Amino acid sequence: MQFARTLFMSLALIVCGSALGVCQDPASPPPDNTKVNERDRNPNQPTADQQKENRSDRDITQQIRKAIVKDKALSTDAHNVKIVTQNGTVTLKGPVRSEEEKKAVEAKAAEVAGQDKVTNQIEVKSSNQ
Repeated sequence: MQFARTLFMSLALIVCGSALGVCQDPASPPPDNTKVNERDRNPNQPTADQQKENRSDRDITQQIRKAIVKDKALSTDAHNVKIVTQNGTVTLKGPVRSEEEKKAVEAKAAEVAGQDKVTNQIEVKSSNQ
């Protein structure tokens, strides 16, 4: 069984250039993440590596993550939103599938941190992504 899995992964890597076996349609243009990359390089915008390590901020992040993951109505995208807590202020980032998911994730964060302590930078994915 391990041999078959290794063989499959090797073939996927050769054929698709990816060990996951996900091939991109050669006719489609490569994804353009320029705007996201520029935003994430902005020193005024918090990124995941800036998550504070103090107990209070870690607890807030953990409680929000648990609330989001517990909601099985949310998509995998919503479950994987970035949560960055700095001095009690929470920043949410990442793509979700709908405006409703964006609002639901923000509401869960606000329940934990407080409405005035949440900055929502979540983006709704367009239908062609």
